[in-house]
Amino acid sequence: MAFTATLAPQVLAAAGGEEEGTSNFLVPNGTFFIELAAFLLLFWLLTRYIIPFINGAMTRRQDAIREEFAELEESKKAAREAEEEFKAQIADARHEAARIREEAREQGAAIIAEMREQAQADANRIVEHAHAQIEGDRKAAVASLRAEVGALATSLAERIVGESLEDDERSARVVDRFLADLETIESSQAAAQEGTR
Repeated sequence: MAFTATLAPQVLAAAGGEEEGTSNFLVPNGTFFIELAAFLLLFWLLTRYIIPFINGAMTRRQDAIREEFAELEESKKAAREAEEEFKAQIADARHEAARIREEAREQGAAIIAEMREQAQADANRIVEHAHAQIEGDRKAAVASLRAEVGALATSLAERIVGESLEDDERSARVVDRFLADLETIESSQAAAQEGTR
């Protein structure tokens, strides 16, 4: 470029010195050819050394940008897949938690039912045992009372009659008749009380 700048004034001065008044800009003169040669030289230098370097740099930059966009798309795709997988895992965890809660509820209800059945069985067993013990105590009390009442009745009958009731059969009949009379009296009193109500 510096070569053309120094060369152009000299060529113009030489051309202007010869014919200053007859210059036609449509007809090429020596300046035109020198400028054309300088242009072609610059064009060749640009296409040979500068433009390939610039094109290579631009191509590398475009490739880098394409790679970044491809990586960005892959990252977006991976992020979407990870998000979908995360949502699926959360949904699975929720379903699993609901299943575990339902199983726990069922197990709790089964345990409660089992405990109720066991408590009812224990209560029934205790009541049956109590009834059996009460029945045994009642029979023992009746036998004890029968013996005491028999002894008292025999002693009383001996005093009233004035005879000895040492005979066991006779004393047993007297005691049985006395107890039967007592039971008859009690039942008639109970019937009279119910009739007054």
